[in-house]
Amino acid sequence: MTSSPAAECSLPYDVLVVGNYTLDLIFTGLPSLPALGREVVGKGFAMIPGEAYNSAVAMHRLGLRVAWAGDFGNDEFSRFALKAAEEEGIDPAFFVHHPRLLRRLTVAASFPEDRAFITYYDPDPLIPAGLRALRKVRARLLFVPGLYAGPLLPLGSRWVRAKGMKLVMDGNSHPNSHLKRAAVRNAIRALDAFLPNAAEALHLTGETDLRRAMQRLGELCPLVVVKAGPEGAYAYQNGQIIHAPALQLKPLDTTGAGDCFNAGFLRAWLDGRPLEECLRWGNIVGGLSTLGYGATGRKVTVEDIQAYL
Repeated sequence: MTSSPAAECSLPYDVLVVGNYTLDLIFTGLPSLPALGREVVGKGFAMIPGEAYNSAVAMHRLGLRVAWAGDFGNDEFSRFALKAAEEEGIDPAFFVHHPRLLRRLTVAASFPEDRAFITYYDPDPLIPAGLRALRKVRARLLFVPGLYAGPLLPLGSRWVRAKGMKLVMDGNSHPNSHLKRAAVRNAIRALDAFLPNAAEALHLTGETDLRRAMQRLGELCPLVVVKAGPEGAYAYQNGQIIHAPALQLKPLDTTGAGDCFNAGFLRAWLDGRPLEECLRWGNIVGGLSTLGYGATGRKVTVEDIQAYL
């Protein structure tokens, strides 16, 4: 695999990913969404871990040294995710194992243009694995695969700054998240980069125009990167908008494509590449991921990216 400035860094890790797994049951080739009293039969199916697993594995495959801090239970879903992480070669040093059920399950009805989900989560631990790991891990960047605006953020962000780490979050958030809430604004202000998708950017800001939504978010965060699916991706920085088009592909499953975009973008960003090139890296990794099931069903490497570039 091609070396990079990230690979030559003296810190033990490039990225600390904090967040838990899900087990994704993905159905494709559906004639329609299910309705009460009616069964629909899909043509394809896969069972694969998701959520923070997506980010950790996609970054690891791109040559970044990843520390993943996640919580796991003694249930079969946790064991499935742990086995998959082991097979990928993910460092287990920051996994926290709990003697109880910690089931996290998502059923995805996947269509080429979008997905629908049904999800169940057992209660999370009061002290998450990510907070425990942050006291120990030295890395260049802390990545949260969702917008976290909870009570642990002030403490966590202080530790991040004290260690000289960058802080980046994805835009996945609770439906009640909105810039009208001070906690949400403060969370975005704490970031070095914010990576929502277009729907999340519009929802958070209450805007109907994506350009205006990026400007609103850019008032809080120095770098806003918006994933817009088949329209590609946009970056807003210093009052300027940069766009990179998506790959022209026929997707099998778009589940987790945004997570893979994040991995490609952040690998290039940590390498110090120009912002437009970072967007292209993200689009390539995210686009190629849609040719398999889930975010990690299709392995994407630096060699794949270089072939497209």
